[in-house]
Amino acid sequence: MDADAKKTALRMIPYGIYVLTTKAGDGTIAAATVNWVTQTAFAPPTVVVGVKTDSGTYAALKDSGVFALNMLGKGQQGIAFTLFKPAVVDGDTISGEPFQLGSTGVPLLDNTHAAVECKVVEIVEHGDHHIVVGEVVDARVNTPPEGRADAAILEMKDLGDNVFYGG
Repeated sequence: MDADAKKTALRMIPYGIYVLTTKAGDGTIAAATVNWVTQTAFAPPTVVVGVKTDSGTYAALKDSGVFALNMLGKGQQGIAFTLFKPAVVDGDTISGEPFQLGSTGVPLLDNTHAAVECKVVEIVEHGDHHIVVGEVVDARVNTPPEGRADAAILEMKDLGDNVFYGG
């Protein structure tokens, strides 16, 4: 396989930017910026997300069996970059971002456009990121979008010319 062709082709897949949050059974709160996300079913509403297996967020998610996807909107690059690094919890903030606990007990970031809470229904263990299948059990919208909802989401290309994923 031509390594450059593989990298270029895989970088043509568009990615939204989200913050996955969870809370382990021992109370540990974890958060990470993620981008391998898609809805896979309408009934029941189901999403999948790729989560790095050696991360604290993955360990907390496996322990809790629930997670939230917090939708970042255009202009929220700062939150994305902050949570590319390990999260720091201080009171009611995660790396400086205020949160509230949702109906499943997971943190929901106050300053994101929307969030869905999910219960884990399956984990596909393959590669350095495992695929977490989650059934959406609750949702909230903090900032109603103007126009198409998908046009409001922060995308990988909004993070700058030198930020890529894939390949």
